[in-house]
Amino acid sequence: MKVAFIVRSTLFTVKGGDTFQVIQTAGCLKQFGTLVDIKLTHEPIDYNQYNLLHFFNITRPSDILHHSIRTSVPYVVSPVLIDYSNYDKHYRQGLAGMLFRLLPAGAIEYLKAVARWIKGTEPALSAIYLWKGQQRSIEKILKKCTLLLPNSSLEQQQLVQLYNISANYAIIPNGVGDNFFTPNSRIAKDPLLVLCVARIEGIKNQLNLIKALNHTPYKLVLIGAPAPNQLSYYQACRAIAGPNITFIDHLPQEELIPWYQQAKVHVLPSWFETCGLASLEAGAMGCNLVITEKGYTREYFEDYAFYCDPASPESIRQAIEKAARAPVSGQLRHKIIHHYTWQKAAEKTLAAYKQVLQKA
Repeated sequence: MKVAFIVRSTLFTVKGGDTFQVIQTAGCLKQFGTLVDIKLTHEPIDYNQYNLLHFFNITRPSDILHHSIRTSVPYVVSPVLIDYSNYDKHYRQGLAGMLFRLLPAGAIEYLKAVARWIKGTEPALSAIYLWKGQQRSIEKILKKCTLLLPNSSLEQQQLVQLYNISANYAIIPNGVGDNFFTPNSRIAKDPLLVLCVARIEGIKNQLNLIKALNHTPYKLVLIGAPAPNQLSYYQACRAIAGPNITFIDHLPQEELIPWYQQAKVHVLPSWFETCGLASLEAGAMGCNLVITEKGYTREYFEDYAFYCDPASPESIRQAIEKAARAPVSGQLRHKIIHHYTWQKAAEKTLAAYKQVLQKA
């Protein structure tokens, strides 16, 4: 079996959770004997050499439409459905913020796509996307899709609610690599060390996190590169940060392990999370987790995490204080390493591929 992963053009230059999902899933599938080519959406693709196409990021439908209308090869979609509208409408600053408050979520994403194209940060938009717009483009993709591969049942429910779809689906949870399975029990956790591993951008909400812990006894370490189109947000974070806040640029995963090992708490107070890959990694390494209540996080972490309201620095601080005082949850770590690994995700993905090809 030969599969093409077709992904956003900035997958490797602006790394996010989907970057690791794509790389890790492809690597594990190759171990099972499936040939996988990772193709950026602007690259030419000979569709006929593949048994199946696998698209990612339904919120960027132009990237998918460009290819799906040109071939009859069956395709599956990992939606990675993120709702940016809460942040865009209520907390984005400047002219864009004023405009987005007047528009529905689909129109906001359409304008963002056009803006990226005009700025030259992304390849040309497909003509059919410019004509159909965000909502109808996504509906067209989902209608033709052979199988959806959401990361959770909550994500699938959201797709049905937003796009009134009836497509078949198979849930493929996110995961961690086996390098996160063995924390060193001889290294004591520092209850005052709080990590946040994420790209620094508005939706990840580091600004409110800094407000929550500024000038407190906690040592907050923010690990992640600033999003290229949100440098002003990064500068705002730096401007208000007190002496107990440390910024570290993006680190390879193997260099994150010592940080996860030392920290008692990892926090992702985002405006929306599908699950938060860094939360899975930190939980596997024995950190207590503080995470947003917005998104699909409860399906992954149930009552093993401490939830916060991203709009409230006070809520974030209180959740961190509870997590710092609480014993480390061995049950959370057990759940992650037995249910949320890239190996298991790849096994389920391969089973989904076989289901599609049997129908074809």
